[in-house]
Amino acid sequence: MKKSSYHTTIWKWFTFVVILCSQHLLAQSTDVLRLEYLNIPENESGVKTQRYKALLNVPIKLNEKDEYLAIGGEYNRFDMGYTADLPFDKKEMIRFHIIDFNLGLIKKWNEDWNLVTILTPRIASNLLDGIIKEDFFMNASAAFWKEKPKADKPFRIVLGLTYNSTAGVPVPLPLIHYYRRFHPDWSFVLGVPKSNLKYHLDKTHSFELASFLDGYFMNLQNDIVLDNGLVASRISFNTLVGSLGYQYNVTESISFYAIAGTTLIQAGKLRNKERGEVFLFNKDPNFYIRTGFKIGIF
Repeated sequence: MKKSSYHTTIWKWFTFVVILCSQHLLAQSTDVLRLEYLNIPENESGVKTQRYKALLNVPIKLNEKDEYLAIGGEYNRFDMGYTADLPFDKKEMIRFHIIDFNLGLIKKWNEDWNLVTILTPRIASNLLDGIIKEDFFMNASAAFWKEKPKADKPFRIVLGLTYNSTAGVPVPLPLIHYYRRFHPDWSFVLGVPKSNLKYHLDKTHSFELASFLDGYFMNLQNDIVLDNGLVASRISFNTLVGSLGYQYNVTESISFYAIAGTTLIQAGKLRNKERGEVFLFNKDPNFYIRTGFKIGIF
């Protein structure tokens, strides 16, 4: 295999490992390296959030049968602020950490379809007293991928299942990603958890309308006891975002981007050990601003 063809094959396989790895925050990604900052300003619930993200993934060829191992990791830090008068001590809810370790196996299933499987052990907690057993979670995904990049209207489809122990639903959930470049200047993605419509002004500039899910689920190392006697051991945040995005491509794979939008549906909740709702502390819309740098696949 020629060197250029070899590298293209590696990155195409690796793309969909990263798509699966990224389900922990409910957002699709096809990045090898990403540095990102998110700001959700204070809303009428008196809650604001900042998130700092760093992601790195590396593919390793195992043999001549088009089998690859993908290893990597991702770190997210959440800084939370509250001005609302909440009926409990907020010191447990100021800073959170998510640390993921990604291990994926990729192989060719048949002439048209490829199989990708991924395990993602996770630490998700406020980490006030080191790391404890309740901070650990396990996520897993498997999907089939088909792509025709040289067709008159190039397309890509990924179909699979993802089990996310931090999603609050203890069953496998669908993973759907369908991309089509239906015009030289236009493309779209339909899927879960993200769909978009993108206008490619030229090779350097593109604009995007998108809707996507974002969120987190993390451990509280010290239980929060409410005035009514209920006890919270977990915290979750889930939102549906509508956004407008801009991307500046330095090269075909290196780019800077900015996203601005609003949360259409939002719920920040304290939960008990059985994941039942204990207290709703954030329900009002926010602005949603995200910017970053990435080395991606497409």
